Amino acid sequence: MSYEAVLFDLDNTLYPYAPCNEAGKRAALDALRERGYELDRAAFDDLYATGRRETKRETGGTAASHSRHVYFKRGLSRHAGEPDPAGALAAGDAYWNGYLAEMSLCDGVEAVLDALDAAGTDVAVVTNLTTRVQLRKLVRLGIDDRIDLLVTSEEVGREKPSALPFTSALAELDRRPSEALAVGDNVETDVAGANAVGLDSALFVADGDAPADAELSERQRPDHRLDAFADLTEVAA
Repeated sequence: MSYEAVLFDLDNTLYPYAPCNEAGKRAALDALRERGYELDRAAFDDLYATGRRETKRETGGTAASHSRHVYFKRGLSRHAGEPDPAGALAAGDAYWNGYLAEMSLCDGVEAVLDALDAAGTDVAVVTNLTTRVQLRKLVRLGIDDRIDLLVTSEEVGREKPSALPFTSALAELDRRPSEALAVGDNVETDVAGANAVGLDSALFVADGDAPADAELSERQRPDHRLDAFADLTEVAA
C-alpha cells in the first residue's frame, strides 16, 4: 500500500539513540571535571539520574521533561547543595555537542527518503522534545532539506501519544489519517498514539530490540514491522 504522507519519529528511528546518549554523557562529565567537580562515572550517573528523575516527575508530559539542561541544573544543585547555573549550562551544552557529534543515519534512511520523494509522498518528522534540539539533529543528520514538516511536542504543547502532534502534522499537510503512515520505535508513544488517531503504524527500532506482538496490547500493535529501515520502501512508496 502506498501513502500520501509518512510521519516519522526521530529519536531511535532515523538514527540510533544509545551511542549518542552515551557520547553526550561522556562529554558532560568531562565538562564538569574541567569545572572542578571530582566525579567518577558512577557519581556522575547518580547526579544525572537524580536530575532526570525530578524533572520527569514535575514536568512529565511536556517537552521540558527531556531537557538535559534542566537535568543538570537540578542534579548539580542536589550534588553541590547549592545552585550552579554556569555548571548546568556547560554540562548541558557539552552533552548536546557530544551527542550530535556521534549521530549518523540508520542504514537505508537516505534510500527511503529518495523513494518517497520520487513517489511525491509528503515527509514529516513528528517528535517529542524541544524544537531547537530537534532542528539541530536534522541539520546534523543532513536531512533538514529532505523533510517537508517538523512538528515537536514543544510547539504543540502536548507529547505523543497525545493525538495533537499527529493531527497537527496531518492538518499542516492537508492529509487525512487514512492517507498517512506513522513510523516509530516506541509502541506507546508512536504506535499506540498513531493507532488512536486512525493512522496506519510501522514499528522500527534502530537497535533492533523490538517487543513481540504477544507482549503488546491491541492498541500497541503496529500494522507493519520493519526488520530493516529499507523495508519501508515496499510499505510506503
